[in-house]
Amino acid sequence: MKVGWRTWLKGWLSPRQVVRMRTLARRLGRPRWGNLRRTRPFSTRFGFDRGTPIDRFYLERFLAAHAGQIRGDVLEIQCDAYTRRFGRDLAAVHTVDINPAFEPTYCCDLAAADGVIPDDRYDCFLLPNTLYALRDLEGCLKQAARVVRPGGVILASTAVLGPLVDDGPDLWRMPPQGWEEVARRAWPGCEVEIAGHGNCLAAVAALLGLAHEELRGEELAVRDDRYPVLVTLCCRKPQRSGESSP
Repeated sequence: MKVGWRTWLKGWLSPRQVVRMRTLARRLGRPRWGNLRRTRPFSTRFGFDRGTPIDRFYLERFLAAHAGQIRGDVLEIQCDAYTRRFGRDLAAVHTVDINPAFEPTYCCDLAAADGVIPDDRYDCFLLPNTLYALRDLEGCLKQAARVVRPGGVILASTAVLGPLVDDGPDLWRMPPQGWEEVARRAWPGCEVEIAGHGNCLAAVAALLGLAHEELRGEELAVRDDRYPVLVTLCCRKPQRSGESSP
């Protein structure tokens, strides 16, 4: 039986050498790892000790794009920092969290907020980088829709590709398609926009704990749906019959 030269060559070369020969022959390019060839990240704090984490670039851009909807009576999970930073024409600014250490307006489990947070109370509810940690995910999303007024919005975000948190629950890391399925069940009848943000470079940088200031804005702005670093959700609660938008 005649043996082809490719089979013969593979018998003499190591798997690494075979891959190297293949990439050279196909002009696929070789990686230049430098100090990226490492099993420990540059930061174990998501890049906070270096600057601003990668995912915050996408979160802040999302909130800035929706700043006109962060208005009137606003509820934010845990603390009101993003409301104060991005909100406009604010009236009441309240917070909700299960941990009393944050001194929230409402200290409760969001999934069990019936009788604690009033119905149709807020024009906007912010849940930045929160959804991955909610144990009763659909219960929390249903409560969020309950406390928002007709015509009001829920603005939420959650991490996808990045390090897992080590000081609390980290339960839901889904791409946009997964969140679309959850939103369909939790927010029936609502107008929902879900988007992924990031690319392979941003994802690698996030996994290594780099800060977004260490990349260029044009690099971060490239969108590749296969590598979402962050998913954002905008849910508008429908108006009641006969009402108009604010």
